Amino acid sequence: MLTVDDFNFENKKALIRVDFNVPLDAEFNVTDSNRIEAAKPTIIKILEDGGSVVLMSHLGRPDGKRNPGLSLAHICDKVSEILRVEVKFVEDCVGEKAEKAVAELQNGEVLMLENLRFYPEEEKGDVSFSKQLARLGDIFVNDAFGTAHRAHASTTIVARFFPDKKCFGYLLAKEIKAIDKVMKTGEKPVTAILGGAKVSSKITIIENILSKINHLIIGGGMTYTFVKAQGGKVGNSICEDDKMDLALSILKKAKNLGVQVHLPVDVIAADDFNNDANTKIVAVDNIPDGWQGLDAGPKTLEIFKEVILSSKTILWNGPVGVFEMENFSKGTIAIGNYIEEATKNGAFSLVGGGDSVAAVKQFGFEDKVSYVSTGGGAMLESLEGKSLPGIAAILEA
Repeated sequence: MLTVDDFNFENKKALIRVDFNVPLDAEFNVTDSNRIEAAKPTIIKILEDGGSVVLMSHLGRPDGKRNPGLSLAHICDKVSEILRVEVKFVEDCVGEKAEKAVAELQNGEVLMLENLRFYPEEEKGDVSFSKQLARLGDIFVNDAFGTAHRAHASTTIVARFFPDKKCFGYLLAKEIKAIDKVMKTGEKPVTAILGGAKVSSKITIIENILSKINHLIIGGGMTYTFVKAQGGKVGNSICEDDKMDLALSILKKAKNLGVQVHLPVDVIAADDFNNDANTKIVAVDNIPDGWQGLDAGPKTLEIFKEVILSSKTILWNGPVGVFEMENFSKGTIAIGNYIEEATKNGAFSLVGGGDSVAAVKQFGFEDKVSYVSTGGGAMLESLEGKSLPGIAAILEA
């Protein structure tokens, strides 16, 4: 796997695909700069080698049309502040203006191209558009894990024009290694904690990881499909009745593979789906009519704690309760605390997938786990065992 460490960028222009699709407020200020910070080490390495950097990214969903509100010009000041290097901007990403700006770029300088998605060719993976992008650099660096699952012009097709001059940036390389650590090389016991609302959104992940793990903790809304499938009463809890047979087949497959499945035994049930509802602790398989399970109960958390603290490799994908409501966030916070403790004791912990990443950020666990994935969809697809086009394009000779 070639990374930026395998190249000397002296007198070279690095064309870097970054994921600077960051949130902006009404005044176009960046409200979360994590993705920019994450790309900084790759950019600095190239500049310190004596090269220059051409940054390309998308922002929002302009649907192939120019939209001033989604111009990458809005984020240049923030990128300059983070890099401590003035970032130049050109109001196009291909063509004469872009090529002129790149030609004038000196070693040690950084240029930001305009939003790639102002062109419909970007998302279509158009070859001639990719070729125009390829003119803007000597070496292609992909450091955008968040878009690695898309076969877009700037993430995948452009790599064809750099047969022996392409590599991964530090961020993308770290993502690949983190997933490999869970899926292939992780020290055992390996535990996967899968939460979230629906079994249907996690089927392919469960099926792909079962043969690679020792423990499967199931929490959140999908608990109730498993419980009802085994004859339990789930009251008004979220449940996919059409997935009950599938839940039973997953339990059977896990048993055949020697994987221990840990389902909640008790839950915090509420008489309404709101933070101020009446609550009580009930057995997971005996939730009264009119009540719904919204968080993991105390006995459940004790069981989950024991499993997590005995694990050497941990994957966390999905909360175990409705953490957006304060009164039903305690289970998800507890899971974060257990993972933090296990990590301190030497376990490798990877958090990935939209809701669990949001929870980790909200409750301050970002620096207390081994790795937090920056790519929601890309992370999920790699856990499902799919080949990601943006990664495959760099690995191809």
